[in-house]
Amino acid sequence: MGLFRRRKKARAVSLDRAADRADLDHLANFVRSRRGVEAYIEPRTTVTETTVMLIADDGEWTRRRIDGPDGARRFAYRMGIPVYDVRLMGYPQRMRDYNERRKRRPELF
Repeated sequence: MGLFRRRKKARAVSLDRAADRADLDHLANFVRSRRGVEAYIEPRTTVTETTVMLIADDGEWTRRRIDGPDGARRFAYRMGIPVYDVRLMGYPQRMRDYNERRKRRPELF
């Protein structure tokens, strides 16, 4: 009958896709076309793989998947930009200010 038989735990499967060449090209283009860009590594979650957020000096930002924290560090090193762990540093105020400006005046963006 098996009333007290334990069920095997199902493996957690991410339905998210991995980083691809288009993601890396977008990130590199963002770095080349903006000033003062910094990289912030965002940890893997149950929904998404590791991502990296690039934030320019005016607060404009972009986020893309990356091949793990080491992949984000290698990317930042190749691009010559500083890299931070968002769990330790948090997001910079300039990003929140940029989001607020976009919300108040969407016609400017």
